[in-house]
Amino acid sequence: MGSQGHPGPPGNGGPGEGEGGEARKLQEGRVARGKRRKGKGKAGAGKGGRGSGAEGKPGLQKAKETAGLGAEAGARAGPGEEGEGGGSVEEGARGFVRGDEGSAGEGKEARGRGDGKKAEWRVRPGRREDARPGRAQGRGSQAWGCIAGAGAAGVAMAAAAEEEEEEEEEEEAAAREPAGRPAAGPALLPLPEELLLLICSYLDMRALGRLAQVCRWLRRFTSCDLLWRRIARASLNSGFTRLGTDLMASVPVKERVKVSQNWRLGRCREGILLKWRCSQMPWMQLEGDSLYISQANFILAYQFRPDGASLNRRPLGVFAGHDEDVCHFVLANSHIISAGGDGKIGVHKIHSTFTVKYSAHEQEVNCVDCRGGIIVSGSRDRTAKLFCDRDGLLWALLTLKNLGPQQSEKSSPSPRPPRCGSRCHDLQYRGQLMTHLGSDFPPGAGVLDVMYESPSTLLSCGYDTYVRYWDLRASVRKCVMEWEEPHDSTLYCLQTDGNHLLATGSSYYGVVRLWDRRQRACLHAFPLTSTPLSSPVYCLRFTTKHLYAALSYNLHVLDFQSP
Repeated sequence: MGSQGHPGPPGNGGPGEGEGGEARKLQEGRVARGKRRKGKGKAGAGKGGRGSGAEGKPGLQKAKETAGLGAEAGARAGPGEEGEGGGSVEEGARGFVRGDEGSAGEGKEARGRGDGKKAEWRVRPGRREDARPGRAQGRGSQAWGCIAGAGAAGVAMAAAAEEEEEEEEEEEAAAREPAGRPAAGPALLPLPEELLLLICSYLDMRALGRLAQVCRWLRRFTSCDLLWRRIARASLNSGFTRLGTDLMASVPVKERVKVSQNWRLGRCREGILLKWRCSQMPWMQLEGDSLYISQANFILAYQFRPDGASLNRRPLGVFAGHDEDVCHFVLANSHIISAGGDGKIGVHKIHSTFTVKYSAHEQEVNCVDCRGGIIVSGSRDRTAKLFCDRDGLLWALLTLKNLGPQQSEKSSPSPRPPRCGSRCHDLQYRGQLMTHLGSDFPPGAGVLDVMYESPSTLLSCGYDTYVRYWDLRASVRKCVMEWEEPHDSTLYCLQTDGNHLLATGSSYYGVVRLWDRRQRACLHAFPLTSTPLSSPVYCLRFTTKHLYAALSYNLHVLDFQSP
């Protein structure tokens, strides 16, 4: 018998030529029907290679039928492109077809060669390229196409899962790593950082905030303290003094500017830190994360919680020693210098219970201060005294008599002296009178609180309902600027940030007012008590985030960080 061709293996071109012509026609018809059904182009069948000669065997007819079934299964597995041979899952370009050995058992193995091109299946970027399962042609069973389709689906699902994992890893890595400078973008980005800093220094706060939304690199760049320092010095309570000294160097300047806008707009959250049952005249001081406040004849130390708007209920320390209420106290060199209604001055060591009392005046001591180891006090007995603490003993240095009622007294930041009522004396000349502040004031316009900003500039407030700013270099008789309390109330205390912000406490309803020293009018008013519990504000202290006000029954806090 003559030589007969056998169909090529899966992945090659068309079926082999020879006596299997009928099988080839049957296969081409089924491929054409598959093209019309799928609509994905033409599936070209390459010319099959001639099979090696073999004598006809009794099982030839059965081999033809098996070849037809294999071709149909290959067509269902997936159509190929024009001029392509369908590849198997393993991208095989060759296959072995074994003849049916059922009846005769003498069939020979044949290898077909196709002239079609091997196909590459292109996928979207980011996914690995896998060979698309093609039509399984030649001999084989129907299970061949099913196995190929199932393998392709598994590969596609695995590729999609790997792609999702890679995208998640890239996002996490981008979040962990600092944003680098973009290689391309607006014309602003390629500029040197020094020039970009100079350009951005002319932008205001709103423009810098919008520029930070462009990209991550610009967000990091615009957070530089150098860009926000100029804006912070013009803001309220941002931690910068009038001379440019940064009092809060550990806090980013941009964050302080954000909080300062709440001070300017009056946005805050009110709360109560401490309460006491009987009416008192408390005084307080802040040092780091500690609050010192007087209650009756005690001074208690509390520690702030991390938010700064609450206290640990248990005090860190209790300092006693006075027989009557503590009227005033200051912190100096790890000591507390206190003045009491019993006419005594107490010296307490902060980190121990050591306390020393000195009989200083005949009547209650209303004010006390300490600078450079010299303690100055003022009393209702119309005297002011200066003491020096040597070897644990308090030595009297100077006594100023007939000065009028001493309501408030604070020494200058320089070694030069203190003020008594509305007078200033120079210690270098044995207490010689330097100036008399406000000699034209009406009777009874006493000074209740004073705050020095420099050796020659100070702020004062009192019964005349005015806050006055004095510069001794310009005039000793007239103030430089003044702010009037709108409701004509006595001003008990004042506090300033050393730059533009000024806070005052009124005598009725616990009203705390915020002032911008560049303006005449008051910015905001916060009444902290109602009519039945009307109380003066006896003391004010604030940080860049919180304001603390001591009243007769409560210690209030205004939280400007989290309004």
